Parts: sequence; structure tokens; C-alpha cells
Amino acid sequence: MIQVCSRCGTRWNVRDRQREWCPRCQGALLAPSGFAPASEWSPRSATPGPGPQGPAPQLPAGYRWIAVRPGAPPPPRARRRPLGPTPRYMSIPRWGLIEHFETRPDAAPHAHHGPTGAVARATLLVTMGVLAATAFIHAVRYALLLVNRTVLLNPFVAGAATWLAVALSVLSLFLVIGSILVLTNWLIARRGAAYAYHGQTDPRGVWQLRAGCLIPLVNLLFAPVFVTELATLENKSSVLRRPITVWWIVWVLSTVLSAFSIATSFATDPQGIADNTVTTTVAYLTALAAFLLTHQVLAGFERTPVSRPVKRWVMVPSDASTTTSAATPAAEPESARAVESDGQNPAA
Repeated sequence: MIQVCSRCGTRWNVRDRQREWCPRCQGALLAPSGFAPASEWSPRSATPGPGPQGPAPQLPAGYRWIAVRPGAPPPPRARRRPLGPTPRYMSIPRWGLIEHFETRPDAAPHAHHGPTGAVARATLLVTMGVLAATAFIHAVRYALLLVNRTVLLNPFVAGAATWLAVALSVLSLFLVIGSILVLTNWLIARRGAAYAYHGQTDPRGVWQLRAGCLIPLVNLLFAPVFVTELATLENKSSVLRRPITVWWIVWVLSTVLSAFSIATSFATDPQGIADNTVTTTVAYLTALAAFLLTHQVLAGFERTPVSRPVKRWVMVPSDASTTTSAATPAAEPESARAVESDGQNPAA
């Protein structure tokens, strides 16, 4: 008596006793088939039929061939653990949505901090005011010298004019030096910010910029070059080329007049003193003009910050649209529909 396991498909010869469970996998055994091991569908008793291999053996109803690997049955599959309820959030979770990029300190361009444009402009305005007052007091002193040729001046008036001119001259000297220092620091900071905005480092070192702007006579050559480089970097050379050139020429002229005024200040005769007073007055007026042009150049840079370049991208029509619009005449405000038919003269 043969019974087949419904789970693993093993055929068991139970002889004359019917069983219910498979000894291998504990599966349920099917009902006895009543065929002996050497049945008609056994490979041993299969009779060859027509053809090279003969007909396929016929299985009883309710049976099918199952390929079973030899040996012990495979272990049962492990059941997956329940995943639990679906997580719910009262708000959008922020974890994993922010990326932090650590930048090495030496990798980022270093921007130098200096005085702002407002501080530089205020310093220039104060210096220009003192220079104007100094030029005015020297002009008054020259007028007193002319009056003194025929009329004896009051000692208090002559002393006040002389010492006031000296005090204002000293104050002007300190303010000019302070303004040059402030403008140098502003130029260094502005160049550092401009190069940092473009992801670069200023090719000229701080010591080179300070030496080129603070050393007398050397600054006449290098300081305008530094300012021109900054204007080119910020795409403002077309706007500031002329103001920078005029400022450069007036600055050189002011330096020459100042040097000549200092060289002739040791005169002791009345005519030499009068000539030196005129030269000093003109030198102060030229210095005032140079600082006025410096303020104009500074305002040209400070008109737009470094983070907002002058160049702007605007929408323009394509070539096809431009060609079509150029070939098509301008539309009239009224309808262009012809009143008369083509080929006919209009009515009289």
C-alpha cells in the first residue's frame, strides 16, 4: 500500500496499515493508492512504445510528478517579524535635510576688515573743510601783507593771522595724513572683499599695498594703479577711468605745488614771504581739489556694494525675432485694412 505525502511528496510504502502523518515532514498523507511499488507507472515496469523513448507513463488521477531533492527536508522559512504601526509625525521631520559643509580656514579667501565708506567720506569732508579754511586764512594773510605796505597793522591782528595760519596748517597736515591712512585701509578692505567675492585672494600683499600708498612720491605711481585694478575687478573701469585719471593728475600737481611751497617757506624778505603766501594758498586750493576728486572716486565705488556687481543680464529678443521685427514696419494705431480694392483708383 502506497501513501504520498501532501507536503514533501514522498511516497511511503505503508504495507497493509494506513497512516496519517508523514514520518519526514509531519505532513498529511494522502489516501492509499492501492498500487504496489512496481506498478504500471513505475520506471521499471514501463514498456517501451513506439518512438525512441516510448510513451510517458500515465499517473493515476490526483497525482503529479514533483522533483524533491535528496536528503533531509529544508528547514522551514523564518517568519518575518511584524513591522509595527506606521510612524506618524505631527510636523515635517528636519533630520537629514540639512547638510553641513566644513570649510578649512585656510581654504576660504581671507577678507580684510577696514573702515566703511561712510567713515572714509566723513574723514574726507572734514579734511576738505580744514583745507578750505587754511586756504582762506592764507588769502587773508596775503591781503594783510598788502595792507601792511602802506598802513601799520595792529599787532594783535597780525599775530592772530600769523598764528592762526600756522595752527590750521599743522591741523591740515595731520588731517591729510589721517585721511591717507583711512583711505589706504579702505582700499585694502575693498580689494580683499572684491577678490573674496570672486573666490580669489588679492595677489598684492597688505604690506605692498601699504608701502605703495603711504610712502611719499612712491604713492604717486602705485596708488592710482591699485585703484585702477580695483575698478577693473568690479567692472567699473568704463565709468571711473576718467575720474581716476583727473584725480591722478591733480594729485601730482598738488604734490609739486606743496613741495615748492615748503621749499620757498624759508624766505625772510617781504617779497619772498608774500610770494610764498600766494604759493601756499594755491597749494592748499589744489590739495582741496585733489581731495574733492578723491571723494568723487570713492563715491563711484561705494555707489554699489561688492556683492551686487554693475553688470546686469537683461532679456533680449532672439535673432529671428529681431530680424522679423526689423523687416516688419511699425504697426499703426488704427487698422491697416485697405479701403479700396487692389488695382482700382480711389473715388474722386
